[in-house]
Order: sequence, then C-alpha cells, then structure tokens
Amino acid sequence: MSFVDKYIKGDRIIWLVVFLLAILSVLTVYSSIVTLAYKYKDGDTIYYLVKHLIILVVGFGLMLGAHNLNYKYYSRISQIAIFISIPLLAITLIFGANINDASRWLVIPVINQTFQTSDLAKLALIMYLARLLYKKQDNIQDFKSAFLPIMVPVLVVCGLILPANFSTAAMLFTTSLIIMFIGRVNIKYILSLIGIGLASLMLLMLIASAKPDLLPRMGTWAKRIESFSAGGSEGNYQADQAKIAIASAYPFGKGPGGSTQRNFLPHPYSDFIYAIVIEEYGLAGGLGVIILYLILFYRGIKIAQRAEKTFGTFLAVGLSFSLVFQAMINMAVAVNLFPVTGQPLPLVSMGGTSIWFTCLAIGIILSVSRRSEKSTKQKKVNVAV
Repeated sequence: MSFVDKYIKGDRIIWLVVFLLAILSVLTVYSSIVTLAYKYKDGDTIYYLVKHLIILVVGFGLMLGAHNLNYKYYSRISQIAIFISIPLLAITLIFGANINDASRWLVIPVINQTFQTSDLAKLALIMYLARLLYKKQDNIQDFKSAFLPIMVPVLVVCGLILPANFSTAAMLFTTSLIIMFIGRVNIKYILSLIGIGLASLMLLMLIASAKPDLLPRMGTWAKRIESFSAGGSEGNYQADQAKIAIASAYPFGKGPGGSTQRNFLPHPYSDFIYAIVIEEYGLAGGLGVIILYLILFYRGIKIAQRAEKTFGTFLAVGLSFSLVFQAMINMAVAVNLFPVTGQPLPLVSMGGTSIWFTCLAIGIILSVSRRSEKSTKQKKVNVAV
C-alpha cells in the first residue's frame, strides 16, 4: 500500500486542489517578498521562503490530523472552541497587538507568532452553527427554542470582530445566514437577523462619528469605500497598482519571478497576491486559480450531499462556502471589483495562523468525505452479502 493510499483519505480531488494551490503559493510568495526582505532582512528572501514552507508543512500536518478524526467529534469540539473564542476576541479587542489602528492579533509568547483570533472564531462559529442546526431540526421553525440560541452566538462573535475587522465580520455574518437558510430556519427570522445586523452597524457608525478615537477603523473603512467609488483618485493607489500588474501581463504573463509591480504594490505577498499571479502567469493563471476554488466548492457541496448526518452536511457546506467566499472577495479586490478589505487568498497568500485554520477547515471537510466513503463501502458490502 502506497503512502497516498494509506494516509490520504477522503476526496482526492480536494487533496489535488490543495496541493496545486500550495505549489502556486510557494512560487508566488517567493517572487513577491523581495521588497519585504530588503526592508526587514537585508534582502534575505530565503528567510521568508523557509518560514512560509514551514507554515505550509505544519498546515498540511494539521489537515492530516483533522481529516483522520471522525467529524462527529467536531460537534463537541465546537462547544469548547466557541467558549474559548468569545473571551479571546474580547481580549484581542482590548489588549491585542495594534497594527494600522486595528487590534486583531494576540502574540503567542513562546514562538513569538501573531495569532489572529478571528480565524479561530470563524471556524468555531461555523462548527457550532452546524451543531445547533443539527440538534434543533425537529423544531427549527420555533423562534424561542431554535432561532434565539442560533442568533445569539452569531451576533456576539460578529459583533466582537466588527470594530477591528469589518470585512471578516461581514463575511462571517453572510456565511452564517447561508448556513441558516440551508438549515431551514424561517426566512422571516433570517430577515430579522439581517435587520439587527444593519441596525448594529448603523449604531456603530453613529458612535464612531461622535467619538472618532473610540473606533479609528471606521475612518479607514469610509476612505476605502470613497477611494473605490472615486476610481482614479490618489487614494486608490493599491487598486491602481494591481490594475497595472494585471494589464501589463495580458494575456500570457511575464513568467515566474518576472513581476515588476511587486516593487510598488502594497502587500503583494498577501492581500494583492492574485494580481501577482496574473502578472506572472497571465490570463490562464488567473482563470486557473478561480477554477481551482470553484472545484473546491463543488466538491464540498457533493460531500455535503453524501454526508451521513445533517451535521456533516451543514459542516461541509458552511466551511466550503466560507473558504471560497473569502477567495472570491480577495480576487475581486485585486481586479478592482470590490473595495480593499485586507482578506488573504486562502492557501496562497503568505501567512501564519490563517493558513493553519484554512488547513483545519479543509481537513474537517475531508473528514466528512472520509466518513461518507466508509459508509458507502459498508453499504455495498452489506448488499453483496
């Protein structure tokens, strides 16, 4: 039995997609870290490459471990994870490392690695919603016994993320609504939750206008939206540099390592890495990345359809949608179809804990797939007997 047959279980197509995205990540990150290396490491690009490779290897280890665990255990794990996530989000908001007026990170003391607590909270909330929807399917249309217990964690988690990271809070809120809709929650209740979310955002904006020092990120959001609307303004520098990268590469690209806009584009190794992908690999590279994410989403839906229990269905749909939704937002920003958000491209952008939590999410999806395959094989054996 080969290593692949022995250790790589679950949907093989998803494994292939992850492997291809990881290869692209290594190539593109190595190409785009030149300015970062000169700024902080005297031009030592190998330092960042090795660090990125280590993060990817650890991520693959986490994916292997997550996909080996029966997905039913994630129902209990979600309770612990949500219990840990909420205090961590509150601590981050008050005492977190402040970068660009945003308190999104805690520093892990021993390894000195920044940890974005919203990454844990996203995974925890999606797993917890899948658990609640599974447990309450018999009375899912009831407001008090079903909708209220589902609504509260969504509002609390998204509300704690919102002051420092609007885009993550909005994406997680949208993902939660999608899971609830699939979980047969009454559409009237979902609409009411949207209304509560919009009212909370308006209240936050009023507070920010009265006390700008209390919510400094609100000004950043407003400037990004204004810059996006203005198009050719000086404030749209990031989008302009991304468009130059894309336009200069059409249609065949400049080849691996051939990017020139990496010297001018802010964060070419993370937020705007998709522009570098197109600049170096052309239209085929850009379309190829989109296709890979669409395949990931399609396979996630197929896994959800074959899941043994509805918990597995909600888990696979929620995690697949969350990952691909984030990817589409990142790519839309790079091609100037959406205001700048600061969302990384899953499995491609350089990162630390964001890559690890992405790998954990994919591992959980593969766990659902693995269990479904075992169940299908067992049914075939029983029929044959």
